[in-house]
Amino acid sequence: METQPEAPAAAPIPTQRPDKAEPEVEPPAVTPKPPEKPAESGDNKPPPDPRSAILPEQQMPEEELACRRRLTSMGVDFEEHKAEQEPEIGCSIPYPIVLKTLGKSMAISPGAELNCAMAEAAARFTADIIQPAVEAKFGTELKSIGQASAFVCRARHNGGKMSEHAFGNALDIASFTLADGRKIEVGPAPPEQDAQFLGTVRKAACGPFKTVLGPGSDADHSLHFHLDLEPRRHGGTFCQ
Repeated sequence: METQPEAPAAAPIPTQRPDKAEPEVEPPAVTPKPPEKPAESGDNKPPPDPRSAILPEQQMPEEELACRRRLTSMGVDFEEHKAEQEPEIGCSIPYPIVLKTLGKSMAISPGAELNCAMAEAAARFTADIIQPAVEAKFGTELKSIGQASAFVCRARHNGGKMSEHAFGNALDIASFTLADGRKIEVGPAPPEQDAQFLGTVRKAACGPFKTVLGPGSDADHSLHFHLDLEPRRHGGTFCQ
């Protein structure tokens, strides 16, 4: 008979598990933040206006001389002024003039420092539009225009781009004084006859000037007409 294998003296003991389980990896107490985007260069300011870098040449360009000859032929009294430039702010007028009158017997007060192109536009508009409108509506002549702002070295009130005033390219008109002593002031609620005259002037300004603002446009223009020659795409206008 075949012999049966003998049973082991003691049953084998199974391999014991370690006393302590391997520690589980716990999630970090604070979720890591995604990598920050690189800081943007600058402070989101628009690129500087190229006019800010224009300096006067040794000899005044012919276009500036021709502009002055036209003003003289119109009977406009003006004075030459030294060049204005503030690189840190961005304003510049290489060939400014100070208007004393807008034509024969039509003063502007106080004197307005402008570039010549803006001065000529203001003088022509006064002679061709404002003076005839005064005669038609009031039966008298224009004596003077009260200006509220001409050259001012600053950005626009809403920030960003430079104001056209910073280039002597804008004129703010606050009032009109007539030969009979009457004064017409720009405002939100003028008398009816004055309102009709002011409406005529404001409407006619859109075209000769590229920007026309006044009462109703915003709070900054509630007491004057803002007129400027800001270069616009395709020669467009912004009248409000």
